[in-house]
Amino acid sequence: MKKIVAITAVVAMFGGFGSASAGDVAAGKAKFAVCAGCHGPTGAGNLTAGYPALTGKTAEFVAQQLKLFKSGDRSNATMMAMTAPLSDTDIENVAAYIATLK
Repeated sequence: MKKIVAITAVVAMFGGFGSASAGDVAAGKAKFAVCAGCHGPTGAGNLTAGYPALTGKTAEFVAQQLKLFKSGDRSNATMMAMTAPLSDTDIENVAAYIATLK
């Protein structure tokens, strides 16, 4: 039982088992233009100003975090406002684009 819990934790940490739907990278890049205002055009962020790097994140992780902000389950006034108008498709597309940032 402990092995199953450990394996599940490792899989969750590294992005899960994959996404049922892949987002459209080109559409996500267009939506990301707004995100770039804080996170930078390359997604490198600016921790000094409080904007984390998005590079190196999986699409699954990013989509999950955006959905948490949109639902209010993760609280940050700026991110909640930024995600409010996004559809689920928009979120998947932005997440797919962010996953390409290295």
